Amino acid sequence: MVYDIPSDKLRNRVAEACKDYGLERIQWSAFLGDLNVTRRRELELRLRRTLGRAPGNIQVYPICDKDMNLRVEIANAMPDRRPGDREEGEEHDRAADRS
Repeated sequence: MVYDIPSDKLRNRVAEACKDYGLERIQWSAFLGDLNVTRRRELELRLRRTLGRAPGNIQVYPICDKDMNLRVEIANAMPDRRPGDREEGEEHDRAADRS
């Protein structure tokens, strides 16, 4: 499940809903987990209600066991950072943020 929601409040509510259903955060706006059809539909309904008419996009991708077993993860340990944080010496181009 991935999402793009401008509102911090709604984004946090969506993340909490995902955690309530046992999903694991794999990126800042992406969760992964095993849900049966009934639980997935329950979560989808909760997410629809949470988003309401507010701007945002939530996408749920059911993945079968066969395809999940083909998943490849390439990762290194990441420092604890929040979106927008900069590492020491990292330059920040505010003009690029506005484009």
